[in-house]
Amino acid sequence: MRLLIALLPWLELFTLIELGIKTSALTAIAYVLLTLMLGMAILQRQGRGMFERLRESQQGRLVGPQLLLDDMALGLAGALLMIPGLISDFAAIIVVIGPLRRRLATWILGPQPEPYAPERDQSGHVTLEGQYRRVDDDKSI
Repeated sequence: MRLLIALLPWLELFTLIELGIKTSALTAIAYVLLTLMLGMAILQRQGRGMFERLRESQQGRLVGPQLLLDDMALGLAGALLMIPGLISDFAAIIVVIGPLRRRLATWILGPQPEPYAPERDQSGHVTLEGQYRRVDDDKSI
């Protein structure tokens, strides 16, 4: 993993050089500038949206964790688009497409547990109340 992270800037540079060779240097520069502006626009839009959701949460409306994760994912995609190179742009496209992002996260991290919701729990749990004492405290006597 460390080797991949160390080689990533060189691989990004290689992809840009190859893009310049296959098309032209001006096309490669235009591509870098276009993805930079697109990344900045995504970050700006997500920042405004996140502040709006924070304002709504202060007014008593609930903001779900999935919305915040989607905001963070789109912010990551914007940052990836701002990095010059085709590899980071491909990763940004994967992050932007929601179903693909969730499927990839499930594949890498495994299935996420569903949050506990009391209204969905039909098992009839019983709460026991009482007093307790630590057994290891009795051993020291």
